[in-house]
Amino acid sequence: MERPFPPRASAKTQYLIAYNLASGLLWLTILGRLVLLVPLVGARHTYGGVGQFARWTQTAAVAEVAHSLFGVVRAPVLTTALQIASRLLLVWGIVHTFPQVAASWAYTSMLAAWALSEVVRYSYFVFNLRGAVPPALTWLRYVSISSGGRPKPLICARYNAFFVLYPLGIASEMWLVYLAASGPAGEIRKELAWGLYAVLGLYVPGTYVLFSHMMAQRRKIIRGKQRLR
Repeated sequence: MERPFPPRASAKTQYLIAYNLASGLLWLTILGRLVLLVPLVGARHTYGGVGQFARWTQTAAVAEVAHSLFGVVRAPVLTTALQIASRLLLVWGIVHTFPQVAASWAYTSMLAAWALSEVVRYSYFVFNLRGAVPPALTWLRYVSISSGGRPKPLICARYNAFFVLYPLGIASEMWLVYLAASGPAGEIRKELAWGLYAVLGLYVPGTYVLFSHMMAQRRKIIRGKQRLR
């Protein structure tokens, strides 16, 4: 008896798989460059080695706001736009405008946090869209999520890694904004520096919104897995 062919994925699903796969590979490239570059020449040269590539990779993520806005994915527009806008501020408004601040270790730690979180996130989406999330990325310990008694480290990486990577990324971002506000921005115009200090203040509610969203997603996944047991 012949086995039936698996159903063909919709055009939207194929597009999202391709988009997430490409995005994950771009961020994996950034992570690989950091791993190779920093031990050889130090964090002071991170911007020269990966800055432009990282800037355009992050800029391409503007598509995710459109995905959310037009219903291509079920993601909240506000949370998506907030995260993308804050990162664009960093890569264009801060580091590109004041490249001297990128000599700080905060720039390297920021890119490392972004790259790690995005590799996990895009990998999860690719496999989830294909209908099978494998027990991968075992470098992260799973905490409480499992499926049918079998641990799923990739799922746990997606919904536990942010406990470490978000604070690291946010702290690095805030330090870079502070360096720009207290240094080169203030030398251009005091109003510009005050504006950046105001941005630092916005990180408090912004961080709350992002963490609340991820915690809600994590609780949803845990409840779903517990129902399957």
